[in-house]
Amino acid sequence: MGPGWRAASAAMVGGSVAIFGALCRVAVALPRPAAVRSRPSRAWRWRNLLVSFAHSVLAGLWALFSLWYSPELLSDIQDGYSVSGHLLVCFSSGYFIHDTLDIIFNHQSRSSWEYLVHHAMAISAFVSLIITGRFLVAAMLLLLVEVSNIFLTIRMLLKMSNVPSPALYEANKYTNLVMYFAFRLAPQAYLTWYFLRYVEVQGQGAFLMANLLLLDAMILMYFSRLLRSDFFPSLRKGSAGRDVDGEKFLID
Repeated sequence: MGPGWRAASAAMVGGSVAIFGALCRVAVALPRPAAVRSRPSRAWRWRNLLVSFAHSVLAGLWALFSLWYSPELLSDIQDGYSVSGHLLVCFSSGYFIHDTLDIIFNHQSRSSWEYLVHHAMAISAFVSLIITGRFLVAAMLLLLVEVSNIFLTIRMLLKMSNVPSPALYEANKYTNLVMYFAFRLAPQAYLTWYFLRYVEVQGQGAFLMANLLLLDAMILMYFSRLLRSDFFPSLRKGSAGRDVDGEKFLID
């Protein structure tokens, strides 16, 4: 990748940060459910989740359709390249940068520290992909997780708004579980297998593999939380009376 293309990529990342900043302002102006209005501590989390939902819809469908229309990319995960995939990585890098700043500037770092760790991993990995032009297909596969995040975010929004519709929550609960397997666990497992078998453990390959293995641990931890909360509530520990309004990650 030449200097000109790298400068253009940096501009695209900056433009994405600006887009999500604008979406953040739009989210502030949107009406909020009574359960959110009555609890000021929920205002930031509600707005942040709306912006996260927008990213999940855009990035998840973008990754899905890009791989659907160019399946040949899957035959070369290390060196396969598409302009669409490059733009997607720039777009999502901008979101992760924006969300990191949003967490820090709104003094949510302590309650959302796991997200900061996740974003630091994503940003550093994506920057390396943008600079080298390698492993972009791996990033596209990882961003399929955003399809799953659509339903995970809906779950959290429903819980926060106290929507009196058990049927809606139940339908989303099972859809969320299916999507978690299809678009989070399956791509992650495949990429982990691929990296362990085919990627040379040095330089960028070693750096990305370390990120991938750490992400494996995080995803399994969140999956166990999801199962305990939605399917095995009797196994939950220490959640009684806990105020999680400011928490960004799934803990309830």
